[in-house]
Amino acid sequence: MGGGMTRQLTRQRQQHHLTNTGIWSWDGNWIYYDIRSDTNGSVFDGTRIERVHTRSGEVEVVYQAQRGACVGVVTASPVENKIAFIHGPEDPTTDWSYGAYHRHGVWMRPGQDTKVQHLDARDVVDPFTPGALRGGSHVHVFDQKGEWVSFTYEDHVLAMNPESGQSNQRNVGVSIPNNTVTVPKTHRRNHDGDCFSVVVTQTHDDPKFGSDQICKAYEDAWIGSEARDQPVGAGQSRALAFIGDVLVDGSSSGDGASRASSSKQTKTVPELFVVELPANCMIAGSEPLQGTAHSRPAPPAGTVQRRLTRTTDRAYPGLATDVRHWPRSKPDGSKIVFLMRDDNGVVQLWSISPNGGSPQQVSFGSETVGSAFSIHPSGDLVACVIGNSICEVSLDDGSVEIVAEQNDRLVCLPFAVVYSPDGNEIAFGGAVEDGAATFNQIFMTESKHSK
Repeated sequence: MGGGMTRQLTRQRQQHHLTNTGIWSWDGNWIYYDIRSDTNGSVFDGTRIERVHTRSGEVEVVYQAQRGACVGVVTASPVENKIAFIHGPEDPTTDWSYGAYHRHGVWMRPGQDTKVQHLDARDVVDPFTPGALRGGSHVHVFDQKGEWVSFTYEDHVLAMNPESGQSNQRNVGVSIPNNTVTVPKTHRRNHDGDCFSVVVTQTHDDPKFGSDQICKAYEDAWIGSEARDQPVGAGQSRALAFIGDVLVDGSSSGDGASRASSSKQTKTVPELFVVELPANCMIAGSEPLQGTAHSRPAPPAGTVQRRLTRTTDRAYPGLATDVRHWPRSKPDGSKIVFLMRDDNGVVQLWSISPNGGSPQQVSFGSETVGSAFSIHPSGDLVACVIGNSICEVSLDDGSVEIVAEQNDRLVCLPFAVVYSPDGNEIAFGGAVEDGAATFNQIFMTESKHSK
């Protein structure tokens, strides 16, 4: 059994922001981050992607944005030297500045390239191009094979014309490599992309009260395939878990955000969903993949979206989205882990089979799980922040082991706690005082279960 040694990797007087997953290079030698200037990363003003070597502590600038653009939220391929990240607009203007529907994904090979390639194409002029997006993508994450990339999406066309038809809503999409998309240059912000990109979730402007319809899809995560049932005859090969907001009666207590719908007082409750992806995501269903001037892009033919959790009757309904987290799949796909309150209101780890069933409580402590988390490559452990410490929680019996503790100079941050590819180490962010200022630095500690 290992564990116990914690090292500070970065020391520059700047903020270092880790993405919630995919921060390690495929060989475990580097950790990637961005340099947004505020402590919680909500101000998207970073101009560089950097990496730090996990042994020597050497820091390299991987990419420097130009022409007023900002970049951030970097993730790495699990199988090769490739990264993806958000790129904001170059030469931003008042009508096209950084925002949820004015950003896109790029990728590159660190150490080999200094320039980036567009991950997703963009076409914002009707008639739109199949395989291109009409807005902005965010948090680009490679699947287990390092091939397809998932993202969240918002739509420029509908956001700019709110009275024209459907509303702009957050959705989840995927980019499929080796399928270059070329678009007409009918708008100065149109551009080609290396991948065929589609939206794979379906949302509704006015979800039916008490149904499985949702008004928002977000915080997506790839699901392993070995232990996951696949719809008979549908040819599914990949699936994503995500959080979807359903509409329920708002007169009872709970965490959902209230809103008016017809004559009912309603609230949204975040539930866990799965979307099964067809082997070929480039075939349209009943609605065009690229959407219309009055409608959102539609999921491909053969896409199956289904609800996993039904928590509206619990004392604390819904997933615990006030602790921002992304559901995570065990590597074999047998369980999806997420955060939800217990009957005492304490945020705990829970798990559920992607094939359905009842959620099972994993952790049972009196202190809240307070961070995004990751699952050990073995599928047996979760790394997260509990109280003020970096902890490992057994998915078998819920036992908790502390691997790094807060002290007088270090505050463990809740944004990312991520296992290395071999599972021997855990990277996390820590706020460190430096004179009169405090900077988010990157730390690495050994797993208690390191080999």
